[in-house]
Amino acid sequence: MNQALENIIKGWPKEPQASARRLVEYYGEPEEYSPSRLIWRNTRDGWKRTELARDEVPHDFPSHHTDFLEQFIDYKVPVDKYSTLAEFDGSVIAERTKGELSARCGGTSMNFVAINLAHDIVTGKRTVAEARQEYTRLYEAYKRGEKPPYTQSFQFSLPKGDTGDRDHPTL
Repeated sequence: MNQALENIIKGWPKEPQASARRLVEYYGEPEEYSPSRLIWRNTRDGWKRTELARDEVPHDFPSHHTDFLEQFIDYKVPVDKYSTLAEFDGSVIAERTKGELSARCGGTSMNFVAINLAHDIVTGKRTVAEARQEYTRLYEAYKRGEKPPYTQSFQFSLPKGDTGDRDHPTL
């Protein structure tokens, strides 16, 4: 790790700092970095963008932890599914204009889980209640050292580009 990057993360809280070190080891040095954020693009495991933040966001689903790693894919969420996804997990964020879907958690494995289950909800494979129950089951399995497929990779083909919804002019 270069000295400038090391100087940035050495003052970060424990968990984001440890995550920074793991991500640099796995992805290499980030394309961009600042005192508060590291950014990788088009990672080998399929993420369009990976943003690690110094600041932690407390989150209590499925158990108390902090969110600091947000990862993005191209994905067009139907307008009628935005509230449904918010009901599923407040750290799953759909951005209509850009055509992106992201998950923010403490690590890549749970971000894979969140995005895979969000896709299941959008496609009608699971209800919100079923997805929350499955997220909890997968979280517990992962904490026991298991590596279910939903924690390891996308379980659907990723769309690439042309997922944005520019809306339409009203003037």
